[in-house]
Amino acid sequence: MRRVFGLLTIFVLSLLVWGCSGKPGADGANANANAVQLRSFADVTDPAAALAEGNKLLDENDTENAIEAFKRAVELDPNLGEAYFKMGVAYSLLEVEARHSGTSERLPGDPIPKEEAKEKTNSVKMFEKAVEVFKKQVAASPDDAAAFYTLGRAYNKLNKDAESEDALEKAVKLKPDDSDYQTELGAIRIKLAKYHEAIAALKKAVDLDADNVEAAELLEDAQAGAKRVDYVSKPDKSNSNANANANLEGANANSATPADSKAPQSNSKTSGPGDRPRVVKDEKTSSPPASKRHE
Repeated sequence: MRRVFGLLTIFVLSLLVWGCSGKPGADGANANANAVQLRSFADVTDPAAALAEGNKLLDENDTENAIEAFKRAVELDPNLGEAYFKMGVAYSLLEVEARHSGTSERLPGDPIPKEEAKEKTNSVKMFEKAVEVFKKQVAASPDDAAAFYTLGRAYNKLNKDAESEDALEKAVKLKPDDSDYQTELGAIRIKLAKYHEAIAALKKAVDLDADNVEAAELLEDAQAGAKRVDYVSKPDKSNSNANANANLEGANANSATPADSKAPQSNSKTSGPGDRPRVVKDEKTSSPPASKRHE
């Protein structure tokens, strides 16, 4: 009996040990390993330095800490539009990652519920804040090409394509020799299906920087789009010629005299033997009757 009790005790202890070292524990360890240790940027007192640190972290794919750095930048300078824009980029990366990793309740491609659609994402909020700041900035400094450039990019992120093109055109006008500006303008024109106009900007971008791979790829897209548009709008010559021939044949058929129809009779009477020849006066050349002078 004691032996049976001892075996049961060993079995129960084995289950407990397995439960502690099993999958749940491993998942917890992985979760802790994957958790991001957020940094504090309270010691940073220069907004430009905080912005630079955020850009560096964003390039290193440390997105969460990049956001913390950008938050510190706008805390120090609420009118730092670029920090809002970069924060919007960082938030959008996290939002896309959440949808694809399954941590978001809504799967990619699922319809957005009305309640959720009314709520703006963090990325949208930041892009809207960037637009607000840059609109004030370009109003105060109409020659600020960089402000127009980032304003156009922020509009693009919000899918306000016409506004984006307008801002980018102003940026390019102020700084036409910037390859990035020309590239961004070409990209928004492709989005607006203005392929021929996009080609001009993207060719300029490639001419300015032969290593601009993005501009070269976009140029191919613009040229392909222009060909599609030209093909659709171009009239089909073969069909036009066929229709013209058909119309001509129909006209000839209508003007031809049927073989069994009677020829039209002439208005002039055929002179018979002994008849006096008929004289037809030309009404145009005949003299008018003499007018009576004395009535």
